[in-house]
Amino acid sequence: MSYSNFSELKTDLTIKMEKAVEILKRDLSGLRTGRASVNLLDSIMVMAYGTPTPINQVASVSTPEARLICVSVWDKSLAPAVEKAIRDSDLGLNPASDGSLVRIPIPALTEERRKELSKIASGYAEQSKISVRNIRRDGMESVKSMEKDKLISEDDKKSYEDEIQKLTDKTIAEIDKHFADKQKDIMTI
Repeated sequence: MSYSNFSELKTDLTIKMEKAVEILKRDLSGLRTGRASVNLLDSIMVMAYGTPTPINQVASVSTPEARLICVSVWDKSLAPAVEKAIRDSDLGLNPASDGSLVRIPIPALTEERRKELSKIASGYAEQSKISVRNIRRDGMESVKSMEKDKLISEDDKKSYEDEIQKLTDKTIAEIDKHFADKQKDIMTI
């Protein structure tokens, strides 16, 4: 994509880098840490009326206790499908249905599972960093192209490259912070 000025490019790069951080935050929120979280069930799809449907569209999800998730199914006939979807997910949860209410106790994590979750979180963070570095590379190429097309001077090119690097460093630091917070969360339950 070609840009007519640097502010367009910087805005585009900022949006793309923020999106990479948002994806990381979403991925990390799906990791089970031994503490109940309504986000834990976000990826689960329930067969409702013949169609795969996100769980939050057929029930309300709450965490009344630190180690318990309650799913209040709006249509009682869907409770068995909700229970099955949760049990069949790769989250390792064992739900118990009580009419239209599905209770999901969150078991404590073993040390081995904590280390495994930490590695998964690290992988998510690394993928985000790779995305950010690719965005930086594209930005740097755009700046070089702008200089080649005589839209900016050589001094401007150097200044813009420095700005792109600062934006990249700031975003990488944000990714590291989210990863460190999640790792702390995983290891201290």
